Amino acid sequence: MTRDSTTPVRTTARSLDIIDTLRELDGARLTEISAHLDLPDSTVHNHLRTLVQRGYVVRDGNTYHVSLQFLDLGEYARSRRKVYELASSEIDELAAETEESANLLVEEDGTGVYIYNAQGGNAIPLDTHPGKRVSLHATALGKAILAFLPESRTDAIFERTGLPARTPKTITDLDELRTELATVRERGYAVDDEERVRGVRCLAVAIKNENGQVIGAISVSGPVSRIEGEFRDRLLDDLRRAKNIIELKLAHA
Repeated sequence: MTRDSTTPVRTTARSLDIIDTLRELDGARLTEISAHLDLPDSTVHNHLRTLVQRGYVVRDGNTYHVSLQFLDLGEYARSRRKVYELASSEIDELAAETEESANLLVEEDGTGVYIYNAQGGNAIPLDTHPGKRVSLHATALGKAILAFLPESRTDAIFERTGLPARTPKTITDLDELRTELATVRERGYAVDDEERVRGVRCLAVAIKNENGQVIGAISVSGPVSRIEGEFRDRLLDDLRRAKNIIELKLAHA
């Protein structure tokens, strides 16, 4: 009975490891996957055969790739977030008005997940694509969310994820972070000064539903050299305007 209850979990974990490996290696041959995971070729082959049959992996000659089946699943998962449907047009407008990168992030299982991004004319390339997961404490978006979560929830998140450094400027001390979150609550916006990506500054505000619960955050990101002074003040005004419109949509949807 013990074997029956544990084997399916181990089998599932191996299939997911193979999918992660295909993504990490941007496609791979069977022997490459086996070597990467330190598994027998026969084991990997059996998993690949099932994944191909179910449409989650495709084969091009002797090379395997993750299939577009995950795009369908991702779109479904994203569409379940009401804030995505109501905020995406405002993110587009933010990017167009500021000419920088505008983002929408939600919290899932203690991490931040970008679910929408738009690029303005002067935007620099960033890795804020939909599906990208980031540490909440290292981003303005994440801090904007954390500031309005119940303390019991944030304590559970910090206990599980820790406060790893992403750059030398990441806040890794819990007391310092709590002070920062109190400041975010007081002034109504969060700032990330090169705390996740060197040279990048991000301004963010939390999005709350009609019950006052935080359900996400929106931001504008750009080079530190640009996001300062009067331009920074203008970005904050644009963010507050977008926040107001999104929250009104949420309240009356």
